[in-house]
This record gives sequence, C-alpha cells and structure tokens, in this order.
Amino acid sequence: MAKKEVKKIALAYSGGLDTSIIIPWLKETYPGCEVIAISADVGQGTELDGLEEKAIKTGASKLYIEDLKEEFITDYIYPTLKAGAVYEGEYLLGTSFARPIIAKRIVEIAKAEGCDSICHGCTGKGNDQVRFELTIKAFAPEMNIIAPWRVWDIKSRDEEIDYAEAHNVPLKINRETNYSKDKNLWHLSHEGLDLEDPANEPQYNKPGFLELGISPEQAPDTPTYITLDFEKGIPTALNGEKLSPVALVEKLNKLGGENGIGLVDIVENRLVGMKSRGVYETPGGTILYRAHKVLETLTLDRETTHYKELIASKYAEIVYYGQWFTPLREALDAFVDETQKNVTGTVKLKLYKGNLINAGVTSPYSLYDEEIATFDEDEVYNQYDAEGFINLFGLPLKVKAMVDKKNK
Repeated sequence: MAKKEVKKIALAYSGGLDTSIIIPWLKETYPGCEVIAISADVGQGTELDGLEEKAIKTGASKLYIEDLKEEFITDYIYPTLKAGAVYEGEYLLGTSFARPIIAKRIVEIAKAEGCDSICHGCTGKGNDQVRFELTIKAFAPEMNIIAPWRVWDIKSRDEEIDYAEAHNVPLKINRETNYSKDKNLWHLSHEGLDLEDPANEPQYNKPGFLELGISPEQAPDTPTYITLDFEKGIPTALNGEKLSPVALVEKLNKLGGENGIGLVDIVENRLVGMKSRGVYETPGGTILYRAHKVLETLTLDRETTHYKELIASKYAEIVYYGQWFTPLREALDAFVDETQKNVTGTVKLKLYKGNLINAGVTSPYSLYDEEIATFDEDEVYNQYDAEGFINLFGLPLKVKAMVDKKNK
C-alpha cells in the first residue's frame, strides 16, 4: 500500500520505547494520517499509568485500553497449561500466548474504526512480528501491515532513545537500565544489555532487576505450603479458597515470587532462526504447571500420558510460532480436553528457596491402587503372571538373538 493510501492506522501501543516513538514516526512518514493507539491490559499493572496522556501528547487521536486479563487466562493460558506445553523444555510461553489475544482485539477495533492499516512495534529479529501478523492475517487478511523496525533508519535501542529525546517523547527508562522487557499477568521477560552475552550471570540480586519476585538466596528459610484444587485440568482454588482466574494467578505470583520460584535463564531458538538469551520470571505459572503435572501422574493412564507428552511439544511450538488461530491448535485442544475429564483433585506443594517440592496429591479419579502397588503382601496381584508377560514382551529379542547365533 502506497503511503498516500494510509489514512488511518491502528497502532498496537504499549507505551514502551518502541511504540512511544512510533506515533511521531508514523505522523512524519504518513503526513495527515490519524493514529488510533490501542493498549491491551493483560496484567502489566502500573505500566499502563499515564498512557492516555502520553499517547495523545505524542500524536495519537485517541487511546483504547482494553481489559483482557480474564480472557487471557481462561482462553489462552489455561488451554496451554492443560496441554502441558513448554517450549524447549523450559519456557512457559508468557509473551507467546499474549500476542494473539492482543492482535485479535486490535483487528476488531481497527475494523470498527475504519482503519486501513495496523502497525506494530516488533523488531525484524523477533518472534512477535510473526505472532502479531499471523493473527492479523487470520482475521483481516486484506489489512495493510506497517512494521517500522523493518523499514526505518533506526538501528538500535540507543538510537530510539535519541529519537525520543529529539521529539520530546517521555520515557520511563534510561540507557543504563534499558533492558528489553515484556510484562503481563503470567510473566516478565528480560533481554538485552549484559544478558546478550550468555557468559554473564543474571544480576538477580541487583535492586530493580527482578520485579515479580526475589532470588532463591533471598527467600525465607521457612518453607511455604500451598494446596491447589483442579477441576478437569483447570485450577479453581488456592488453599481451599475459590478464586477467579485473575485473583488466583495474582496470589500465586505473590507466593511464588516471595519464595524465589520461577526464574529461568535460557538460550532459546527463535522462529526467525537465531538464538536468543532471555531471563524469565514466571512464579505463579511455574507453580501451576508443576501442580497440574503432579495431578496428571495420578489421573492419566500410561499410554495417554506418554502420547500427551508428544503433543505438548508440538503445542508449545504452535504457540511460540504464533500459530494460535490454526486448525491444528484447535484439533489439539480437542484431544487435550478429552484427556482432562478426570484431571480433578488437590495438589499440595512446598515452596522453598526457588524449589517446588511435592507434598501430597489426591483425586477421586486416582488410578493409583495402593493394594496393587504395595511391597507388602497383597491378594490382587499375582507376581507369577510377570513371567508370561516378560516371555511375550521379550519374544522379538529372543528370536533375533537365536537368528544371529545361527548365522554366525
């Protein structure tokens, strides 16, 4: 779409460094255009304070702030939790599944406002550009997409700060604390500065680095015990108290953060091909994943458990790659939901200095039979049956060994 055709732009607006300077850049690049700023509240907290004044002051005609917190948890986090999806074994997908819900709402507002373009502040090196744009293509395939990082002359975050200062755009960061961060109700990510060298240990004990919790060394010497109730794979109560999805995650973040839970330092493989080092804080999410997995050990049969582990890896890739609104994800959800019918019960965990320690699990659908599993005398398991089972199970090995011996 030529510049002259861009008249009204819906901007994914966080108020961070990138989107703060994008508003004046759009006004300069597309003279006469109107910019509608759209912020999604997925649990950023105080980051949204003063956003409307800032957006209008820097050139936007209006700002939408959409409260998507509960929908974010119930429609995006919980399906991923039930699937047990973890990218590359460690990343709990905090940024990944926040992007589809944000982009979907931006498309809805862009259509209602009659916008001809949607703009985002994702870099050309990152995964988020894919997540945003795949969602836009799913709901507004005809919409023009503007991605400044792929076309403007700015090459670094330092140059972004220079641009902001030259255009009197207020910032909440400085050059010394200029980590690239993403925060929502589920997690906080840290990238950039000293973290770009994997040889550097994260400064967990440096004041201001961690925001959702503390380092394990600073955690209390006394453990914290909690119980979590689940119904069909969905957490419903903490310590016996029924809570809304938002309140439950917030309380778990507090408890986990106070005990140094949920810190992950990884070098991950980005979708665009490069490796990237990031530090993630996911205190409440880490607790929920552990509790859910513990409950499944009691309620899922062996074959379902093992097959579900296979699709969990694929589900994590789908979320990470921005393919949320795809037939495959919907199909996998149907499988996962079927596996969760009996994932109901209570899990007890001990939180201690960054560790999550199992402290008990019960379920009315438990497949664990103490009488069968006991080392003491029982009346239900005939140990002699194991001989026939092993003979049949090992028959292919026996036959191969006999043939190999014959042909030597």
